[in-house]
Amino acid sequence: MLGALATALILINLYTDWLDPVRERLSSLSAPFYWITGTPSRVGGWAGEQLRTREELLEENSRLKHQVMLLEQQTQLLASVRAENTQLKELMNSAESVDQRVLVAQVIGVSPDPLEHVVIIDKGRSDGVEQGSAIMDASGLLGQVIEAGDISSRVLLITDANHALPVQVLRNSVRAVAEGTGDLYRLKLRHLANTSDIREGDLLLSSGLGGRFPAGYPVGEVIAVKRDPGRAFAEVDVQPRGRMNRSRFVLAVIPEEQNGVGGLEQPLGDGLVPQD
Repeated sequence: MLGALATALILINLYTDWLDPVRERLSSLSAPFYWITGTPSRVGGWAGEQLRTREELLEENSRLKHQVMLLEQQTQLLASVRAENTQLKELMNSAESVDQRVLVAQVIGVSPDPLEHVVIIDKGRSDGVEQGSAIMDASGLLGQVIEAGDISSRVLLITDANHALPVQVLRNSVRAVAEGTGDLYRLKLRHLANTSDIREGDLLLSSGLGGRFPAGYPVGEVIAVKRDPGRAFAEVDVQPRGRMNRSRFVLAVIPEEQNGVGGLEQPLGDGLVPQD
């Protein structure tokens, strides 16, 4: 009986459309059952995402932190390389304006004594650097070599309290002596008469007197002038043009050969303030 009924329904479904409304109705009624039967698999997937172990999360966190550190390091190295390239380009441009032979050197050390302004460069006698060689960067004079070794040299900065050099004002050629103060950002002019024509903003150049520093190198800019009628000399503060504590690469001015012998053989007096 049931078999015959089933056969009849199959034939009716195949050759007529009488059962289409019934089939559509049954499809709507069966949809919730399909959703319910798929629930276990969905719950299993959700649980797999939510129930990840703490160790896996910590491992992933650590891996991501490591990747971030590597990227930051690469960024810092790139910035450092760009800065070095910029500084070297500035040095090359500065070297073109210097008539004498110059040599690019790198600052490899700084004196640990806070009372002296001394740096060490990686060039020495084997490279042509001699005691008294002027050292400059792209902005101006930095100092002079006070001790030349075979492969390195000690450089006394012009801001050291024991250093002085003759200068002249670019605007009117007034001569003076720029003396170190122990402050990397300040020089002072000593024994400059109150009536001297000097003003804020004046650029000071090395005068070349004494033969220690070549003439015409930028030394500093006048930032303050104080005149006291009761005193014979004016107080003049100067900001160095050279980047005393920031230059990594410098130019060493190679002394001209004299009588076929390299080096500059003359006393150190004009570059240093006598010790008591």
